[in-house]
Amino acid sequence: MFIGYARTSTADQIAGLDAQVQALNAIGCDKVFQERVSSVSERAQLDAALDYVRDGDTIVVTKLDRLARSVADFLTIDAAVKAKGASLRVLDLSLDTGSASGRLTLNLFASIAQFEREIMLERQREGIVKAKAEGKYKGRKPTARAKSETVLAMHKEGVRPVDIARQAGIGRASVYRILEAASAS
Repeated sequence: MFIGYARTSTADQIAGLDAQVQALNAIGCDKVFQERVSSVSERAQLDAALDYVRDGDTIVVTKLDRLARSVADFLTIDAAVKAKGASLRVLDLSLDTGSASGRLTLNLFASIAQFEREIMLERQREGIVKAKAEGKYKGRKPTARAKSETVLAMHKEGVRPVDIARQAGIGRASVYRILEAASAS
């Protein structure tokens, strides 16, 4: 039995999720688990798919990055699938972990994908350092500090910090930081 798993990181990627589900259905997946969640978040549907899979089944994904966020994550998922007597199949790589050569190749691709991600993050950090040195990188606008006057005025009126945060559209911790900074000066 083929068990499909499709995932996108955000709700904005509906077309990407639909394309994955369509591809999984096209190859004959009997059941498809799908979710819109970041790979670093809790992936309830992946857990459900891993729980659902049985001996002889194959979990199918369209791309390796839809399944795992790192080599360690992939190895954990692969071990859980193997423990159930099942295998993994990645469509865009034409790989199936049902064979020794498929497992080797998939591990190599997972390592390369993680390496590429780490290199990209390293370049991004270097770019930010360079931009800061050139005075081009300002960072995110301080949204909470921009509302300091509103926060202080509401606090003077006796509004509770939790209500100030809700009405001002900022975090409660930001309200406390603004109040603390005002009392220190």
